[in-house]
Amino acid sequence: MAPIIHLVRHAQGEHNLSTANHVIHDPLLTDLGNEQCRQLCENFPYHLQVDLITASPLRRTLYTALHSFKPVLDANKDLKVIALPDVQETSDVPCDTGSDPEVLQREFHEEKGLPVDLSLVHAEWNNKSGRYAPTNEAIKKRARAARRWLKARPEKEIIVVTHGGFLHYFTEDWEDSSHYQGTGWANTEYRTYEFSTDIHTDDLEGYELDGENATLIETIESRNRRGKDGPIPTRDQQRSLYKLGLQGWDGQGLQLSTEEREAAVVPEGKEVEGLRV
Repeated sequence: MAPIIHLVRHAQGEHNLSTANHVIHDPLLTDLGNEQCRQLCENFPYHLQVDLITASPLRRTLYTALHSFKPVLDANKDLKVIALPDVQETSDVPCDTGSDPEVLQREFHEEKGLPVDLSLVHAEWNNKSGRYAPTNEAIKKRARAARRWLKARPEKEIIVVTHGGFLHYFTEDWEDSSHYQGTGWANTEYRTYEFSTDIHTDDLEGYELDGENATLIETIESRNRRGKDGPIPTRDQQRSLYKLGLQGWDGQGLQLSTEEREAAVVPEGKEVEGLRV
């Protein structure tokens, strides 16, 4: 039976404070971000059921996983957070570009001795080219690869800590995708998904795939938890929402590549309830 997936957007990072901070390479969490992790740790109801934690290898996602799901790690002494390059953020701007493997090895293992499995983090993971290029085609492809990897895992409940923009590609859920800056997910928001029993062999743009899509569907409980009482958008509706979502990001000046952003008029972002998003 395919696992249940709890998806989490990372806590507030230094780059979330302003658009100008997007030049910070692989930023750390803010003080508020650390507090958000503490609150998530306290309020997350599924610690006892989770038997695998994965995260993007960027520092903000790894620390969100370590701080927010410490009860899972404490209860399973051999468990480590698996750093999964395929779920890194979408763009090639500095804040979305990860650190070299040796830097991560030194910080998380040699200096801090933290339970992070870096075995999948290879030398080219942060070059933002090829598999990790800031293009819709490349992002869709690695999002699907990550879904298929997770679907084949033997664990029953899995946490994935990743990024606001990537989460829309990963879930193929584009509802409210421009509610915040570049995402519909708040910092440390979590949602729960199951793999669909329907087998899709094309993506949201209608391109044929070499096998199944491994489609995810948010649970009704998860939607209700975040105030969504209406029906889940159909796959055909998501095709339209996908196009609108990309247009919305362009309107926010959040094109995928640095070159495209520099050619656009980039707004200064906005505040939601007093916080930069």
